[in-house]
Amino acid sequence: MSLRTRIAAGSLVLAGSGLLAFLGTWEGQGQNTVYADKLSRGLPTVCKGITRYTSPYPVIVGDYWSEARCAEVERLVTEKSQLRLADCITNQAVSQNTFDALSSHAHNVGVPNTCASRAVGLINAGRIAAGCKALAWAPDGTTPVWSYVTDANGRKQFVRGLHARRQAEQKLCETGL
Repeated sequence: MSLRTRIAAGSLVLAGSGLLAFLGTWEGQGQNTVYADKLSRGLPTVCKGITRYTSPYPVIVGDYWSEARCAEVERLVTEKSQLRLADCITNQAVSQNTFDALSSHAHNVGVPNTCASRAVGLINAGRIAAGCKALAWAPDGTTPVWSYVTDANGRKQFVRGLHARRQAEQKLCETGL
């Protein structure tokens, strides 16, 4: 049974309350005024990480979005990205927690990057625990991954908050294994 079939059957939930609460922890709660996100070189961002790349509406710094619009777009964006993510996960044994952790990762770094990640490769190979660990750590087990931004001078900078998110995604991914 494919992940899309499991979603249609209701055994995997799209944009569930647990995932949306998790995203709120890392993307912000009550971010109703569009702001220039410093970690993404000033990319206009609103609600729980909605940008012009994901929103069906314009995202313009200074604009105010109502709670209703945030909820509508967050659900739409999350469901759309989860369906795309489901297409690249071939291991049908993934749990809701693993799917939600990968969904959070994809929400932050993009579905194509998550699908191409070592984490998804390991999960698809049946090594779910190792894949979960790969959300936060390089193969050596001590070097953080997915926790860097490139500054204006082209240098990679470690961001402690991004690594904390990666570790939280790892923990969520491993829950119930």
